[in-house]
Amino acid sequence: MPIETTWILGDQLSRVGSALDRVEPGATRVLMIESRSAIASSPYHRQRLHVVLASMRKFAAELEADGFVVDYRVGDSYRAELDAHRNHHEPDRITVMEPTSWAMRELLGSLDVDLVRSNQFLCHHDEFADWADGRDRLVMEDFYRWQRRRLGYLMDGDEPAGGSWNYDRANRQPPDPTDSGFPEPRRFEPDDVDRDVIEGLPAGAFGAEPDGLWPTTRTEALERLDDFVEGRLARFGPHQDAMLTDRWSMRHSLISSALNLGLLHPSEVCDAVEDAYRAGSVPIESAEGFIRQVIGWREYVWGVYWLWGPEYREMNALDAERPLPPAFTGGSTDMRCLETTLASVDRYAYAHHIQRLMVIANLGLIAGVVPDELTRWMRASFIDAADWVMVPNVIGMGLYADGGMMATKPYAAGGNYISKMSDYCGDCRYDPKKRTGPDACPYTTLYWDFLDRNRDALAGNHRTARQLAAANRLADMPAVRERASEVLTLLDQGRL
Repeated sequence: MPIETTWILGDQLSRVGSALDRVEPGATRVLMIESRSAIASSPYHRQRLHVVLASMRKFAAELEADGFVVDYRVGDSYRAELDAHRNHHEPDRITVMEPTSWAMRELLGSLDVDLVRSNQFLCHHDEFADWADGRDRLVMEDFYRWQRRRLGYLMDGDEPAGGSWNYDRANRQPPDPTDSGFPEPRRFEPDDVDRDVIEGLPAGAFGAEPDGLWPTTRTEALERLDDFVEGRLARFGPHQDAMLTDRWSMRHSLISSALNLGLLHPSEVCDAVEDAYRAGSVPIESAEGFIRQVIGWREYVWGVYWLWGPEYREMNALDAERPLPPAFTGGSTDMRCLETTLASVDRYAYAHHIQRLMVIANLGLIAGVVPDELTRWMRASFIDAADWVMVPNVIGMGLYADGGMMATKPYAAGGNYISKMSDYCGDCRYDPKKRTGPDACPYTTLYWDFLDRNRDALAGNHRTARQLAAANRLADMPAVRERASEVLTLLDQGRL
């Protein structure tokens, strides 16, 4: 029997991108742990818990079928189950691949285990730190082009494929009202493992029951990837920022949870997209727009999470003090954009990146919600949630709580942006063009109030100079302030 143990964490479910890379079954025993205290640390979305636990259990079964000896343990804590494993098996050494969170890294540092270098990303956080060293600003576009050059994706020699590094302008189009070709993503038939996980979910979990939407095995994840590349990628790019009430998934890939659990590796995802582009079945704007999200934004977020340390999550540069609105935790709202987005989160544990940024985080920003409260809610609510995902995206990109370390300006917007990029406003009781009065859009009112009350904090930012000047010219700013006070009170009371 092997005398070494390889501990596989719940988001390292891969034979390739993990500590099991090139390890034969007879060379190690595999340890996997479900921690009840980790599960109980917060109320989580049912589908989020299900996808993690079912994926872990199915991966353990696959390893056993491949000849690995697996010690799968369920207990009160990682520490207790690791001690029990040690006492029973007496391994000479326990190795763990580097974890994806600061909290887990701190825990592993106290458990006498050996860390091996992570290969789940295309840019290790040490490599990102080397790239960042000496730069005044960590601009994602600069990182993305560096990634393109060194990885070779969508490159024709030394030049970008198609002649341009990005196609953002082509990829920010509003919804096409004549477009009806939105294929529903395939679902996967639940098995006994799924049913056992669902039956054992904690009483405090929220959201709709799992129904086979999210892949829980590598085979299913590859099917989802093929489904995206063959059926949705070609028309993904231009309208990737658009939002439609009855098209919750639009043409997004829906593979982020599989990527974040290790069921897919970013290299094979980008390879599939590039192959489709080279074959002529996908236009450059769609291929580039998607690869940008993977090797650009995703890996940039991963890098800054580790670069800026565990203290980054505590930042609150705008001194936001408002609690999370009741609408996020089961309350109702008449704001159709928010209602639609939160309904998608409840039903699917999902909303795409513009819904997250310009509906959810935008409201948190302009209303002044405490950054840590919104971070914790998003960490618990989304199918692809992880600490490294949510901390930079909420603290930096969404709420500008880092004072501009990540984003060059606050991503604040009124109702006009949402009206342009969605069909939400047509039947809404609020008018996105109005900033005062009982039927004024809360986003529009709070946008101008946000600029007014944060003018000192934003005064030195050249990218907000035009907006601040416009706010200074508003003759009705006293009425805006009064209406904003009413809006915030109603938001706190769950009556907006």
